[in-house]
Amino acid sequence: MQLTESHRQYWRKNLNITAVLLVIWFVVTFGVAYFARSLSFNFFGWPFSFWVGAQGALITYCVIIWFYARYMNKLDVEHGVAEEE
Repeated sequence: MQLTESHRQYWRKNLNITAVLLVIWFVVTFGVAYFARSLSFNFFGWPFSFWVGAQGALITYCVIIWFYARYMNKLDVEHGVAEEE
């Protein structure tokens, strides 16, 4: 099967957004956790590192999933590969 230029653009954009979101995931998961001890100030009465680990990472993961789904739906429509409802 020969790939058209539209297919190449679709996969290039798909791989680019996946790479960017994986870098964000990596930084939130490992980068912030690695430097958590240096984040030693209180945030609503709790250490900020607790908030980052307990709440911030989970919120970031949900935002990543939401953004990826929204972006891919728009990309599917743009390139004519959207699922029919």
